[in-house]
Amino acid sequence: MADAKVIPFDDDRSRGSAVQRPARRRGAGSRRKGEPAAVHGVQPLPARTIPQDDVPVTREEPAAGSPADPAAGEAAVEGSRGDGWEQRIAGGLSFLRRRLTGDYEVDDFGYDQELTEQVLMSMVRPLYEKYFRVEVKGIENIPSEGGALIVANHSGTLPLDGLMMQVAVHDNHPDNRHLRLLAADLVFMLPVVNELARKAGHTLACAEDAERLLRRGELVGVMPEGFKGIGKPFSERYKLQRFGRGGFVSTALRQGTPIIPCSIVGAEEIYPMIGNAKTLARLLGFPYFPITPTFPWLGPLGAVPLPTKWTIQFGEPIRTDGYPPEAAEDPMLMFNLTDQVREQIQHTLYKLLVQRRSVFF
Repeated sequence: MADAKVIPFDDDRSRGSAVQRPARRRGAGSRRKGEPAAVHGVQPLPARTIPQDDVPVTREEPAAGSPADPAAGEAAVEGSRGDGWEQRIAGGLSFLRRRLTGDYEVDDFGYDQELTEQVLMSMVRPLYEKYFRVEVKGIENIPSEGGALIVANHSGTLPLDGLMMQVAVHDNHPDNRHLRLLAADLVFMLPVVNELARKAGHTLACAEDAERLLRRGELVGVMPEGFKGIGKPFSERYKLQRFGRGGFVSTALRQGTPIIPCSIVGAEEIYPMIGNAKTLARLLGFPYFPITPTFPWLGPLGAVPLPTKWTIQFGEPIRTDGYPPEAAEDPMLMFNLTDQVREQIQHTLYKLLVQRRSVFF
């Protein structure tokens, strides 16, 4: 594999590898015991007086099918379960039919919303909910409509933090908004990963793609630390690396969209990177080759991430619509806004670290 090259976010060159696909129609998925005899009161013998407390109570059983009938309740539960499974099966068959006939939509970036919602996120969600047990804060800071640029710290040796952030936005936002992530070109050079990334809505980390998405009113996610953040040693955990030259700020200024700082705690410890095999990384064309306490010593088992407890917090938006159009060309303004975003993320990271009880709980 050739050496991976990271396209600078503030590089305005056109993306030549965009996948052009015609839009297609999206199809729609599709979507029952005897009556017991009444129990009569037992009459006392004529020659004996029964104390008041011993008088048996006469009552009638509820009619079959009434709400108080246990049999009817059980039947209703079983019926609802049956309907649920029937709906799932019908929905799955409808989904397969649309896949086979091509009756689904893909945008010009290659994003397949139906596949992402029904398959890709369903595969990642158990990791999000059960394994990392992600806690989300500040979701109200993400607008209900219109474009916004979410800027987050990057860590963890493998880019699982981006996927967790994508699920966090979709599953917690009242409008189930989708986050379109900007990724390095290495992602689109790897077989299988390339196609899955396109289907999930990711695109190259270049200004042109980011501006097109923001103009459409999309949520765009960027992690300006890049490989410097995700590949830093464990000894430098939660210390933000350089945010580049402020290309994401320039893009937000041009489109007048808010910048939302995002702080992620928990990803740093999933693969504690204690070493870097630089020679092997160079031969494989990777920016780094991680050595952890379990990898490569335990083989494939060493690639299993540690079950840390995550917190993702979205901060208050930094508005950019009050600046004039030429502000995007002011290097001092871009530097100040970049530093403001970085300091806000770093401060929130420290606060979350103080608040958390344990790495794993």
